[in-house]
Amino acid sequence: MNIQYFSSEPWEIERVKTRLEGHHIQFFPTSLNAAKGVESAQTEVISIFIDSKIGEAEMATFPNLHLISTRSTGFDHIDLAAAKRRGITVCNVPFYGENTVAEFAFALLLALSRKIVDADESVRERGMFAQSGLRGFDLRGKTIGIIGVGHIGLHLVRMAKGFEMNVLAYDVKQDAEKARELGFVYVSLEEALAQSDVVSIHVPYNAHTHHLINRANITRMKKGSVLINTARGAVLETEALVFGLQQNILAGAGLDVLEEEGELAEEEILLSSPHPNEAMLRTTLANHYLIKHPRVIVTPHIAFNTDEAVERIVDTNTDNLLAFFSNSPIHVVGN
Repeated sequence: MNIQYFSSEPWEIERVKTRLEGHHIQFFPTSLNAAKGVESAQTEVISIFIDSKIGEAEMATFPNLHLISTRSTGFDHIDLAAAKRRGITVCNVPFYGENTVAEFAFALLLALSRKIVDADESVRERGMFAQSGLRGFDLRGKTIGIIGVGHIGLHLVRMAKGFEMNVLAYDVKQDAEKARELGFVYVSLEEALAQSDVVSIHVPYNAHTHHLINRANITRMKKGSVLINTARGAVLETEALVFGLQQNILAGAGLDVLEEEGELAEEEILLSSPHPNEAMLRTTLANHYLIKHPRVIVTPHIAFNTDEAVERIVDTNTDNLLAFFSNSPIHVVGN
């Protein structure tokens, strides 16, 4: 098979070559959209990460493409309808970091609850060892609302119970047996927002979860609560989050993802466009507000990024390719 492998890191090249011996693989350090010298005419398989946006136009440049394998759980960066029309199979990596992402979500929560970033900056940047302004709050006895209790959400349930927290959960699919086993209670989204001291988001991004937390329902959140998002940026309406902070509905937020984070990273798009997209501009400016806010922690989409998780991603991705080559595709999405 002729394979194009995008957003590759140096360490994974030999690992992938070994497992896919006998296949022609061209590696690119950048996303598909930024790559140069792609041999598209003969390409049968592309392996991508979330930084590659694959729509109808991109697929049209690969006339012999049969498989898109994304090294991520989310696949909102791929136009599944266009892939289906062209007979292209799409695979993802459904399980790789349930503990990894949950651990990072809890790290954000602990950093906020104990003001760890503020304390570090006080010592490191100002040389101050004073405790003034650094009083935090206990997690024991607090209620956490987990929005989405799939593999990651369930792991977060276990962690929260270890901290002796009360756990509420919202999900469109409910597993009563898991709820009894782990000791959590399913509630509506509105109840989870209203009753929780901490809300942590763990849903996939799709048309149904776009702005799941928004200007209308953020006002229902418990005053002084904390919001954590390690899922996708657009699940949380940015302007609603800004409003929640300005109105002191939220005591703080931990964000590993931002709405329009790609545009935030490449602001020349806004500056060079003759007619900037007004909604995108508002969101980008709001993101700047969040980055500079003293009660907000923003990290650059790294919740998944541990040695172990990245190795699991790469290995599952090669499993996907090998299964497809054997006419027994696995982890297929969009069918």
